[in-house]
Amino acid sequence: MKELLERYENKPPEIVFQWRDPETEAEGWTVINSLRGGAAGGGTRMREGLDMNEVLSLAKTMEVKFTVSGPPIGGAKSGINFNPEDPRKKGVLERWYRAVSPLLKSYYGTGGDLNVDEIHEVIPITEDAGVWHPQEGVFNGHFRPTEADKINRIGQLRMGVIKVLESEAYSPDLSRKYTVADMITGFGVAEAVRHYYDIHSSSVVGKRAIVQGFGNVGSAAAFYLSKMGAKIVGVIDRHGGVIREEGFSFEEIKTFFRKKKGNALIADDMLSFEEINSRIWSLQAEIFAPCAASRLIDQKQIQTLIETGLEVISCGANVPFADKEIFFGPIMEFTDQRLSLIPDFVSNCGMARVFAYFMEGRVAMDDDAIFNDTSNTIRKAILNIFKANPSKKNLSRTAFEIALKQLV
Repeated sequence: MKELLERYENKPPEIVFQWRDPETEAEGWTVINSLRGGAAGGGTRMREGLDMNEVLSLAKTMEVKFTVSGPPIGGAKSGINFNPEDPRKKGVLERWYRAVSPLLKSYYGTGGDLNVDEIHEVIPITEDAGVWHPQEGVFNGHFRPTEADKINRIGQLRMGVIKVLESEAYSPDLSRKYTVADMITGFGVAEAVRHYYDIHSSSVVGKRAIVQGFGNVGSAAAFYLSKMGAKIVGVIDRHGGVIREEGFSFEEIKTFFRKKKGNALIADDMLSFEEINSRIWSLQAEIFAPCAASRLIDQKQIQTLIETGLEVISCGANVPFADKEIFFGPIMEFTDQRLSLIPDFVSNCGMARVFAYFMEGRVAMDDDAIFNDTSNTIRKAILNIFKANPSKKNLSRTAFEIALKQLV
């Protein structure tokens, strides 16, 4: 696996598009690792301090993810180095998408990512830039449909991603009109845990869970884990967090979800970041869902979690460990050798799978059909890992071997 991974990591990307904003200090990159299958896909993120190497690593991660979620295309990513809290953000995104629109029309498909919203920013701004849909390039480059079929499928994709959830099974509050895009990635993170225990003849019910990050992914993962019977004992985000060793009730988790402000947890008994960060890693928990930014978790934190009985990690964040390597660094390898580590390209593939589901043909548009498709895709990937490696360790190593054999 290490030899395959080294060859894959060291292969230069096919296309690197670099941009400098003429009106602000913003700079951005689109990295297309390959045009496998005639196209490439990956979301657009924005954060201050981002650089091209971060975008490249995420583009390679997307290519691995597509071996699970489909379609069989290359990986890509866009990143903009700019403060997302800056009031000039909208103008930066408008100029960025105008610059990158030729790629989006031809062979590159994008979506929302860190600090860039799929529904309120990506879709309307790309439309204004003359792109039918942010995934138009994948249609043109990979699927190559007739004009009429392309119109139908883009319409299906457009409606499906922003579809308002109608079932209490998937929505924390039907009156708030949460969409598929709001919930599907966190749903997949939770489903990965459920399938993992089921495949190993156990159950998630009663297991204690810690969630890192409370944006779309972390809050949804907490909601679905709690709904399926896990006990959320701690939540940490960059503003602070909450702890209850006996677990928060499902109603309390739903209240946290409804009250969150953007990506921030809001609670009456919030602990400061310093206090939560000093306490949460030593909580007794069987499940850990890292759903915050990439490359945050250090080896000391993992070692402490292992010592208190951690069993499984389901990654909501891409590359959650503080390794310099693109994929399989020493902290990730240390973790993988000691417990069940479900890699990000399996557990957080929900949004990529939704895009594939709506692009591949005429499909059912109800909540059950959409969410079950993502759940079944993740279950199949974990089953494939189990068939190759029935133990509870080295899951990520096995998953990479399966994926890289398709790419190298």
